[in-house]
Amino acid sequence: MLLLFLVGLSLAGASVVLVARATIMPRLRASQAVGRIASYGFVAPTQEDAPRSVARNAIDGVAASVGGLAERFGGFREASLRRELVGAGIYNLPPRKFLGYRILSAIVLPALWLWIASAAGYPTFLVLLGTVLALLMGWTAPMSIVRRRGRDRSEKVDYELPNLIDLLVVSVEAGLGFTGSLQLAAERFGGPLGDELRLTLQEQSMGLSTNEALRNLLHRCDSPLMRSFVRSVLQGETLGVSIGQIMRDLSVDMRKRRRQAAEERAQKAPIKLLFPLVFLIFPAMFLVILGPAVFAFLKAFGGG
Repeated sequence: MLLLFLVGLSLAGASVVLVARATIMPRLRASQAVGRIASYGFVAPTQEDAPRSVARNAIDGVAASVGGLAERFGGFREASLRRELVGAGIYNLPPRKFLGYRILSAIVLPALWLWIASAAGYPTFLVLLGTVLALLMGWTAPMSIVRRRGRDRSEKVDYELPNLIDLLVVSVEAGLGFTGSLQLAAERFGGPLGDELRLTLQEQSMGLSTNEALRNLLHRCDSPLMRSFVRSVLQGETLGVSIGQIMRDLSVDMRKRRRQAAEERAQKAPIKLLFPLVFLIFPAMFLVILGPAVFAFLKAFGGG
């Protein structure tokens, strides 16, 4: 009797454990996925970062609603706008919400200008001109900021890419595979290039092949040097050429390109300095140098 009781108790305990495991298994898998993502450098938002102000949530909701209406009634190219946002490193902002922010900016700035102009009593012509300028500024300023950020990010990636290729050459020739070399580089590089490498490795861990992950990398960061890097690696994988030799040749080519870009910027510097010199520095120098002489001449001429 005691043996049957112990067997029944053990079976009941095993059933409770199995039910509990089945209940918490989705949470365990989610925590493992978050931990795997964190190992590549992407940190999940904590509970302290999650709460936001009520005003921010309300503005986000209004922007999303306005963007949804604009998408429904007007022409909206979501793919191109998403590419601009991803190129600028803005991954957590949907294109629809960004479009809503552009529309709200184009409404709020003219309204603010009209309120200021009516309070100050400006002329009608100035009010209309300022309203048009505020409307244009409110519509174009968000996209200009995104594109400027994308250009700066692309320049940083191109600047760090030769160093990445040097590291890949050393690690590949030391015996590591290409994926292992990318993982080593992702641990050592920061900034936009490190983020892109960690995101590429994360996509590979999710099931994409190396070629698909590299194509997505090129889609997110479409710069000349990155295009040469990705195409060289894809051609090497297709043709069966040694990755180490490809990386070495590509490193020499990218060093030459960076030197040529530096020489081009150096040649453009005198032209860019011409206008500040002529319109800002030279007038001040002439005023300081010739001002006392002209004043003395006028005083002597008046006295004679």
